[in-house]
Amino acid sequence: MSKVHNFSAGPSILPKEVIDACVEGIQNFSGTGLSVLEVSHRGKEFIAVVEEAQATLKELMGIPEGYEILFLGGGASMQFLMVAYNLLETKGAYLKTGVWASNAIKEAKYIGNVEVVASSEDKNFSYIPKNYTIPSDADYFHCASNNTIYGSQMQSFPDSPVTMVCDMSSDILSKRVDVSKFGLIYAGAQKNMGPAGVTVVIVRKDILGKVSRQIPSMMNYKVHIDKETMFNTPPVFPIFAMLQNLKWVKKVGGVAEMQKRAAARANLLYDEIDNNPLFQGTVETGDRSQMNACFLLKDTALEEKFNAAWKAAGISGIKGHRLVGGYRASMYNALPIESVEALVNVMRNFNK
Repeated sequence: MSKVHNFSAGPSILPKEVIDACVEGIQNFSGTGLSVLEVSHRGKEFIAVVEEAQATLKELMGIPEGYEILFLGGGASMQFLMVAYNLLETKGAYLKTGVWASNAIKEAKYIGNVEVVASSEDKNFSYIPKNYTIPSDADYFHCASNNTIYGSQMQSFPDSPVTMVCDMSSDILSKRVDVSKFGLIYAGAQKNMGPAGVTVVIVRKDILGKVSRQIPSMMNYKVHIDKETMFNTPPVFPIFAMLQNLKWVKKVGGVAEMQKRAAARANLLYDEIDNNPLFQGTVETGDRSQMNACFLLKDTALEEKFNAAWKAAGISGIKGHRLVGGYRASMYNALPIESVEALVNVMRNFNK
């Protein structure tokens, strides 16, 4: 079978050895003679998977003491509501940088008062707002570190006077982050950590239990912590697959190596976008995402021919989101530099 260069925005590319390990687990999990798809989530073999995944993630991200790691269902979209349920008492402060940040704001408004401290909606979310003030009377400040649809990324995080919460769904494990700056980090796994189906929540325990409302059990972080992330049946196979991917990240050099690879991929592609007269980027240069590079053909009449060219080269998944148009090359951790080279070669040859 010919090589496919997978630039899917998510569910995204996984390393071949991770897929191979998942296949083995489906056929014979941990020597049990059973598939991981059919084992008890309370059996000692799967409990060991959960504990190893938590320990490996803690090591990779340098998660300090005082934090708990949960593996939950519902996707990152469920966290939009869970965050507000558990933390919003008087007011939540939000940074509006794209669709998912907007959805988080929408969900939080069902629970209480929300203040949008800054927004880039005025320019179709093509930049990250700067020089905004986080109100000190807010219960927390919420931001999204990377915007998959629009291709912008926070290059640094503010020094927040209140608990900082971050949706890191699409760039977690791609660069080093000081976890101690955050009260809560959440991320859907299907970009850099594993397949769709499990959401990771990293929460500092001392920020919980401070709201006056009653919280439904399924929405209550403390309930999930007390039940060791098994209040209900967890997404067993996605957690197993995530562990295989975390082990791969550790094996190849950890987050430092992922950060190095991300920079190399992004620099190669953005350099071509900026120097090829047929193309242009859609995001302000200093706010460009290393995970999702969005770009346009200056002459849309050429799109049909360009589409044929990249498809012929075995490239998949670079059509842009309907809200932006053009093209979006998603370059998550498992994408080899050779795939970016293949795309760049197509762009260069197309210009010739």
